[in-house]
Amino acid sequence: MYRKLVLPLLAAALTVPSVQASEAIVKKARCVACHAIDKKLVGPAYRDVAAKYRGDAGAPERLAAKVRAGGSGVWGDIPMIPHPADKISDADLAAAIAWVLALE
Repeated sequence: MYRKLVLPLLAAALTVPSVQASEAIVKKARCVACHAIDKKLVGPAYRDVAAKYRGDAGAPERLAAKVRAGGSGVWGDIPMIPHPADKISDADLAAAIAWVLALE
């Protein structure tokens, strides 16, 4: 019984990016120049992004593609510049997106 309940929870906890680690990722990648957790700056607030994509299983992949390619029109007219892998690694991008989408 213990293994059936606790081990999956422990595994899930270890795979969820921590708040500190994710905050460090978005600061290192300079995402905070245009985004904040709870208010619109140049781009949308992370919480607004989380609310828009809540329950959308394809959101992480689409958001990663959007970050890589850049674009405009979803959140306003100001374009988001492309963010290539030399600016934020695939692993860090995935962790940052998972963190954003988990915000309440």
